[in-house]
Formats: sequence, structure tokens, C-alpha cells
Amino acid sequence: MKEADIARRALPLLDLTSLNDDDDDAAIDRLCARATGRHGRVAAVCVWPRFIGRCREALAGSGVRIAAVANFPEGALDAAGAVAEVQAAAAAGADEVDLVWPYAAWLDGRRAAAGDLVAACKAACGPERTLKVILETGRLRSPGNIAAASRDAIAAGADFIKTSTGKTEVSATLEAAEIMLSAIEQSGRPVGFKAAGGIRTTAQAGAYLALADRIMGPDWATPETFRFGASGLLDDLLAKLGVAGAAGPGDQGY
Repeated sequence: MKEADIARRALPLLDLTSLNDDDDDAAIDRLCARATGRHGRVAAVCVWPRFIGRCREALAGSGVRIAAVANFPEGALDAAGAVAEVQAAAAAGADEVDLVWPYAAWLDGRRAAAGDLVAACKAACGPERTLKVILETGRLRSPGNIAAASRDAIAAGADFIKTSTGKTEVSATLEAAEIMLSAIEQSGRPVGFKAAGGIRTTAQAGAYLALADRIMGPDWATPETFRFGASGLLDDLLAKLGVAGAAGPGDQGY
């Protein structure tokens, strides 16, 4: 597939993300300005919870969904705290919540408690909001752990399973993605997949889409089932679509 075709396919699957410690209103305004353009819109913007309201105002009527993070990035085993964050995000108007799996506790053997946290957060989301569970596969490390955590998160009610926070030394990999997609396929449940962390080029995005096509079928990857969590990827997608001067966080009107 030509890179322009991959870019056209990948752009509407993008969760345009800004989760920097120094994010401010101006940074979020720039992010939202880049979420729509003549080549279409991204699936969502993913931000700190404090920016939900600002994003909703900036993107009203655009069809771009608002995602906020919870239990981020540490993945603490604190169900009450995680539920409170999810409830606050919902009250502020988030359409989606990206929740960090309590991977350290899970690795320590507290697997039922990790599943209970996800189940409680899904209940707090309600059926109208999407819960994406970030497994932090770079910390799970082994294929067996990634597969087991994928199954546990799906069983607990995750609407999506996601590779990474992007805050660790190892983020998304094709190896982890293959394990996670296989777990979804084997579950028989309508669960989506999100690759996040370190995906910056159209060629990389194409490799993940090819993997999804092989495991899940060529028509499976849509904004309802597949996302890329990235900030820099948009620049390369736009460049492959022939947008002059695409690189740079302030560009608009693509």
C-alpha cells in the first residue's frame, strides 16, 4: 500500500495526544486546532482531565471525541482514587477514559484486585463512555504476561486495551500488539486495540494496520475498534498527504 493511502487510513484513527507535565491552555488550543482539517478529523484528542472543558468548547460540533487519562501514569492499585478520577472526567464531559492498568500490583500477584479496579472504573464510565485500559506492556515484558493481562483486562470490562502510557522506556511494539490483538480475537468480545508510544511515522502506522488486518480481518480497524495514540505521527501523515510545512505543533487547516 502506498504511504499516502496508509496516511489517509490512519489519520481518522488517531488519538491526538498531549500529556506533557507543562501543558497549558495555549498548548491545548493548538492541539485542538490540529484535530480537524480538509483531510478529515482525528478520532479523539487525549489530554489531562483539567483540559476536558476547554477541549469540549474548542471541538464542539466537530465529531472529535474527548479522552482523558486516569490513574496515570503510575497505575496505582487504588480503586477508590481511580473511580473518583473517572467520575470527575465523566462529569466534565469526557467521551473516553484512558485508564492505566495497575500493572505493578498485577505482576506482584494481586490479579483479582487489578481486575476489580477496572470493573469499578467501567461501571463509573457507564455504557455511554469508552474505557481504554493501558496495560503498560513494556513493564509487563514477557509475552505470557502481556497475554494474561490482556485477557484479564478484557474480562474486567475494558472497551479497548492499549499498549502504553508513552512514559516508559519501552512503549508500543509490534510483538506486544500481536499478542494483544490475538487476545481480542480469541475473546470473541467487541474490544478495540490502541497502539501508543513511539509511533511517529506513516510506515510504522502501516505495520500496525497490516497486523490488525491479518489477525482481525481487513475491515476491522475503524475508529470504533482501533486507535493510534500519538502526537508526532500527525506531522508525518500530513507530509505523506502532501501538506506543505506539515511539521510543527502550530499548523492548522490541513
